[in-house]
This record gives sequence, structure tokens and C-alpha cells, in this order.
Amino acid sequence: MAVEVPRTWGPGESPLEKLPVEVLDEIIAQLALDTPPSGYTPRNVDLISCLLTSRTIHVATINTLYGHITIPHSSIFLKFLTHIAEHPGLGTIVKRMDLSHFTSIGLGRSRQVNSEVQNMTSRTLLKCLELTPAMQEILLQENLDDDIDEHVLSKIFYGLPKLRAVDFCASSSKPFAESFTSAVTDLVDSPLNLGIRRLGLHECFTLPSAVFETLLPRLPHLTHLDVSHTRITDRALASIPESASLSHLNLGRCTQISGHGVVDFLTSHPAAKNLVFLNLSCDIARYRLLWEADVERLLPALPTTLRSLNLNGAKIRPWHTPLILALTKHLEELSLASADLSMQNINALFRPASPPSSPTRETALTQEPSQPWIEPTLHYLDLSSIPAITQSSLFSTSCILLSPSTAPLEVIELGDKAISSLRECRNTNKRLGWVVKELGRRGWYVRDSNATGGNQGGRRSWKMGAMWWGMRKCPVAWGEVGGLYGHYMFKK
Repeated sequence: MAVEVPRTWGPGESPLEKLPVEVLDEIIAQLALDTPPSGYTPRNVDLISCLLTSRTIHVATINTLYGHITIPHSSIFLKFLTHIAEHPGLGTIVKRMDLSHFTSIGLGRSRQVNSEVQNMTSRTLLKCLELTPAMQEILLQENLDDDIDEHVLSKIFYGLPKLRAVDFCASSSKPFAESFTSAVTDLVDSPLNLGIRRLGLHECFTLPSAVFETLLPRLPHLTHLDVSHTRITDRALASIPESASLSHLNLGRCTQISGHGVVDFLTSHPAAKNLVFLNLSCDIARYRLLWEADVERLLPALPTTLRSLNLNGAKIRPWHTPLILALTKHLEELSLASADLSMQNINALFRPASPPSSPTRETALTQEPSQPWIEPTLHYLDLSSIPAITQSSLFSTSCILLSPSTAPLEVIELGDKAISSLRECRNTNKRLGWVVKELGRRGWYVRDSNATGGNQGGRRSWKMGAMWWGMRKCPVAWGEVGGLYGHYMFKK
């Protein structure tokens, strides 16, 4: 029997090396890690190995290795900065700098001690931006807010012509707010428009309202805007250019806007016609954004492109059920925390039901009875702080939420009291095919995929890499979610 001798390839002649550059780049990119390992464990060891394979593979690996830079520690930042300073060509490859995992605490050092080390400062951060002129996405956060001074902000807004996304998640220190205000002031009497399309100011609550009224009109190509828990006003919201096309809008916990102003914007502004993600949540202990009249104006006008809607804290009453029902035919996420709804109202979202028991506005709001029943598309439902939703009501025979007939529903978010009760019902949970999951301050009752034969999974294009349901922070860049962004998106 003939023995097949393994074929050897000369330099640059292997089938892998002869692939088109675009295909080879995609293959190498699968080895990159969006989320860095914990601590100081070596990262991207597979990519480092590829650098030593051949010249062709080396070039493709360099593009992947430097295309998206993730920096979890100041020592890694200094190493990266030193390298691109010595080899400026590498800096031109960088398209994204991800500092969402950055922490000032490491190796037993405090934040103050780390500041004395001078690895990450406003000066070194500015130098890094100057060495990366092709930067398209910058992901910053609160652990860096003292280092984001006026010079850094001016470079971000005016000195990076290819920049399309920037996130300042939870940056709220007094120096940051003063620097941001000063940098944006340059736009007041300027005709300049910015190329930023995805802007994250989540939890930047110290920025004055004037900042939003100055900045937002200068963003004609805006698609993603997260201003949750900020001082944005009705005037600033209305100033968004009509040329913008918002797909993601987060106005959660904004106390300086009014329900009337928000509904006017969402129902009449050209930029809000194709929304996919919309968060209008509020903390009713401090402020209620949407009252009954606002809800009745808003819900019929929402676009069918919408996939995630957060109405936590809105004054939702039983007679609004038909309006909500219409939305469940295209929504995948729906948050109704603190709604004044009964279990019968919730059941009506998942099966043909008789008219609502409260007839106050039934004539005006009820669907035509001749309309055919369309199955809901909901995967996630937030029922936190609804008095009618308890452990006992979920287990009652009158509740259909946990039955197989409500699929594709797979996640129900509940308040602390309900989750605590369900946690103790292990045998019943197992029999029903549901499990309790908790993370940070939040708790979910999740359909057990092992018991039900699996589910479709949580990955969706509009989540931009996030896998879980119920996100409360807008992503502005594609990638796996972790670090501080994961905290604000799913834990808080």
C-alpha cells in the first residue's frame, strides 16, 4: 500500500496564505479577545503565535492585533503607547481603543498611587490619540474621568476626522464636567458639524443642560444616543438635526425632560422614525416621565422597527393593554415595571382574550375584534414592582406566563421580593422548567433551555454583541460586553 507523503509548502505558498486578504483578516480576527482575561494573565496568546508563522500571516495578524486595542490596566497602556511611539506606522492601524475594562486598582495599588505612577494621565492619553489618527471608536468611562481634560476632549471632538463613536460612560467628576463644557463651548458660534454617529453619555449626570443644547445640533449623522441619567432637556432633544436617523435612544432616568416633550419628539421628529431600541424608564420615587395621556399618544405612534422598549415607571393602566398588545407583535424586549396591570392584563398579551375588565376607555382603545390573532415575538418581559405579580400569582392556574404556549418568551425580570420567594421553590421551578438567575441588583426568572430543548439565544444585531436580554445601556461599538459597561448594561 502506498504511503502518502505530507506535502510541504514554500514560503507564501500554503493554501491559507493564498486566501484573499479580506478572508484571511476575518479568519485571524476570530482569534482576538474582546473581553480581556482577569488580572494580568497574558492576552491574545494565539495572535502572538501567529506573528511568528510567516510574513503573510504576520501582516494579517498585525492588522487584527492593532485594529482593536483593549486596555485593562495602566501598565498595558504604557506598553502600547511606547510601542506605537517607537513604530508610528502601527498607530495608523488602530481603529478602536477600548478602555471600558480599565481599572485604577491593581497589584494592591490604590487609585492615588496609580495616579502617581503617571502611566495613564491626560498627557499620555492625548499623546496616544495624536499617534492614532485613524481612530474610529473610543470607549472611555468613569475610572478615567480625571484624565479626560479639555485638551483630550478637543482632540476627540475636533482632531480625529474618522471618529464615529465615543462613549464617556458614567464620567461625572467635577474636572470632567468643567473640561467637557469648555471643549463644547467652541461650538457655540461655529458652523462646524461633527462626524460622530454613536454617542454614549450614560450616567454623565454632572454635565449641564447647555452642553446638550450646544452639542446635539452638531451631530447630523447621529444613530445611537445614550443620555440616561443626564440633564438633557426638551429643547436639546428637539435640536437633534432632522438628517439624523436614530436607531438607539436611551432617555432613562432623565428628570429635566417632560413626557409631553418626549412624546412630541418621538411622534413628529424625522430622526425618530426608525427606532430599534428605546428606553424611557424613570424612577417613580423621584419623577414620573409618562402619564396616562402621554402613554395613549405614544404607543400607537411607535414604529414597527422597534425591538426593545422600556416603559418602566410609566403610568400604564388596564385600558392600555390593547395598545401594548399591538407592540408585542414586533418587540423582543418589553419593560413594564410599576405598571398598574393585573395578571389578566398580562395574560392578554399572550393569548386571545376577552375585553379588559375595566371599561373606562374600552371603546376608544380596544382593537377591532375581527383582527386575526398574531403570536407575540417577546423574549423578555420586565414585570418588576407590579403588585399583581408575585410568586403565588405566577404559580396559580390562572397565569399562563410560565407555560410553553408563551414561547418565545424566555426571561421575566422580577423584583427582589418575588425573586427571593422563587429562589426557595427549587422543586417547583424544576417541574415548571424555569430557573432563577441574579446579577448585581437584578433578578430574572429564566426558561430552562435544558428542560425545554433549547432556545434561540440572545444574540441580535441591534444588541451589537451583547448576549443577554434586558440591557439598560446603549452599546456604541460592536463587541462582547464586559467591564464597567457590563455593570451599567445588565447589573444596575
